[in-house]
Amino acid sequence: MDIDNLIELLFSIAPALVVGAIAYYFFKQHIENENSRRRFLLQKDLQKETFPLRLQAYERMALFLERIAPSKLLTRVHPTSSSKEDYESLLIATIEQEFEHNLSQQIYVSDQCWSITQAAKNATIQLIRKANINEKTDTANKLREVVLTELMDKPAPSNAALSFIKQEVSEMW
Repeated sequence: MDIDNLIELLFSIAPALVVGAIAYYFFKQHIENENSRRRFLLQKDLQKETFPLRLQAYERMALFLERIAPSKLLTRVHPTSSSKEDYESLLIATIEQEFEHNLSQQIYVSDQCWSITQAAKNATIQLIRKANINEKTDTANKLREVVLTELMDKPAPSNAALSFIKQEVSEMW
């Protein structure tokens, strides 16, 4: 085989190699697009199923925050005795029970929303504890009065968390 035959062979093979490379590139692109389309359709179907669950979780978080708002909590949970310590324990136990009832909702809400909800719960508990330490507080009814008076000056901790939830849900649409 001489050089002319080799060059002639290369010229006859070159178009096949170019067509093969182009075909490989297009098939590769086509397969990647198909995989992306399948992933998108799967995610769309999953979103269709999880959206109501997420919305329900936000509803439950809003309900939790409404239920632990001191003004509503104090009217719903009445003291069983005149002891302020017993009433404080009852209020905190009620808040913790409500929170534990909604623990599973953290799967469906954002991490930031869950953190803000926890912060609102802890701030409400701190508000009750602080009112119990107050010198003016000597009975369970006085504890209720001190907590409600404290809320006249500033909003309840759950209000900020509730506003955040409303904003986050409005962004879901």
